[in-house]
Amino acid sequence: MEYNTNRTKLLMPEYGRNIQQLVEYCKTLPTKEERNEMALSIVEFMGQRNTHLRDEENYKHKLWDHLFILADYDLDVDTPYPIVTLEELASKPRKMDYPSFDNDYKFYGKSILQLIELAIKLEDGDEKDALIQVIANNMKKSYNVYNKEHVTDDVIFRHLKELSQNRLDLTGLDSLDKSKIYYASNRNKSNGNNSHNRNINQNNNNKRKNNFQNHKNKRR
Repeated sequence: MEYNTNRTKLLMPEYGRNIQQLVEYCKTLPTKEERNEMALSIVEFMGQRNTHLRDEENYKHKLWDHLFILADYDLDVDTPYPIVTLEELASKPRKMDYPSFDNDYKFYGKSILQLIELAIKLEDGDEKDALIQVIANNMKKSYNVYNKEHVTDDVIFRHLKELSQNRLDLTGLDSLDKSKIYYASNRNKSNGNNSHNRNINQNNNNKRKNNFQNHKNKRR
């Protein structure tokens, strides 16, 4: 009886012993033409055994990379893709840059800073005013959640002015004016409800007309 401990190590266990043996046999073929033909068959077989790879981008390229890993990078065949080298495979991925904040208001988050930049680029008008109101209201919510205490509007205005480098200034307001936001929201709901009601009334009128016409036809 042959034990797995006496066999060659499975370099990618998810492909199983059979594919590992096919790759080992491919390495022993005498001509490159034979190895190319068998390597292509092995890659197709690997794709059939791992159908989930087809949902990934460039899955064919990954299969060829896996073939060379199974061969321990000791396989002389022509490949349709550049193969990742053993050194590249062993190298650590580049450390991702973490967003940094140059101020003391980290609790507002990066999305607030992005919205502030967007508001600065907008021309003066209702759209810009509404966006500034949204930013200020969300800053107030974030402040209350993070600091677990109530914050006054003038503090939010001061922070907004500082974060925007004095380009967005609400310090002249007494309090956050939510009327524009609520008005726009309610207006959209009202328009939707009015449209829905018009459709219902139109359907009811059509039903009345059809019923009246049927009644006249029966009398005739």
